[in-house]
Amino acid sequence: MHRRITGFHQDEERHWVAELECGHRQHVRHDPPWQLRPWVLTEEGRASRLGVPLDCVICDRADQG
Repeated sequence: MHRRITGFHQDEERHWVAELECGHRQHVRHDPPWQLRPWVLTEEGRASRLGVPLDCVICDRADQG
């Protein structure tokens, strides 16, 4: 289920985490070659993703139950 990104914070390992409108969180790592998200590395890049939908795996699981 797609939920909009409302903010970001770093976890205890300094990885970026997207805060979603549903209240859930999801890591958004730039980990080439598997995950290409260079936008997460800068404040401007993260700001450009506010409001962008991201698939919430937790909401997906709840919807299937």
